[in-house]
Amino acid sequence: MSATAGQARAAPTEVEQTSPVVARIEGGGIDAAWLESQWRQYRRWVAAILLAYKPRWADLDDLLQDVAMAVVRKGHEVRDEAAFKPWLRTVAINCALMAARKGQKWAANTSLDAGDDETGVIARIASGSATPAAEYEQRKEGERLVDLCAQIPDGYREPLIMKAVRGMSYREIGEVMDLPETTVETRIARARKMLRELAG
Repeated sequence: MSATAGQARAAPTEVEQTSPVVARIEGGGIDAAWLESQWRQYRRWVAAILLAYKPRWADLDDLLQDVAMAVVRKGHEVRDEAAFKPWLRTVAINCALMAARKGQKWAANTSLDAGDDETGVIARIASGSATPAAEYEQRKEGERLVDLCAQIPDGYREPLIMKAVRGMSYREIGEVMDLPETTVETRIARARKMLRELAG
C-alpha cells in the first residue's frame, strides 16, 4: 500500500464515512462524492430508462441495483464529467437488455399472491374486486400491450412508457431525454398511434 493510499484511508471524507457505495469506489478520474451525488440525481431517470427497455417480468429494483453496482465498479473510469450521463444511460440499457438475454423470470410476476400492486391477485379475488377470469384477461391484455410496446422504436417507446407507467410530465420527460416538451408530446402522440395500429 502506498503512502498516499494510507493517508487517504486514514482521513476519509464525511461522504465516505456515511456511504457504502462510495466506500467501494476505487480512485479514478471522477471524485467518489461527485459520483454518488450523480447517482442520487439520476436514479429516477435511470428507472425510467429501465422501464422502457426491460422485459416485463424483470424486477425494476433488481435492475436498479445492477446499474448501481456498475456505477460502483466502473464509474471511476469515466474521465469526463460531461460523459457521465450518456455513459449511465448506456449502462442502464445494457442491464435491461442483459436481463432479457438471460431470460431470468422473476418470481414477483409468476406468483399468484404477488401481483404488481401491494394486494396481489389472491387478495383482489378474495375481496371480490376481480373475478379469476377478469384478472386473467387483464393480465393477458397487459402482457400483450407490453409486447406491442417493445415493437415501437426506442425514441418513441421511452417517452410513452415514462408518461404511461411512471406518470411523468412532458417537462420531466424532456429533461430526462434532453428534448423540448413539444417534441416529447409529439413523440408520445406518435407512439400511441403506433401502438393502436399494432393492436389492430
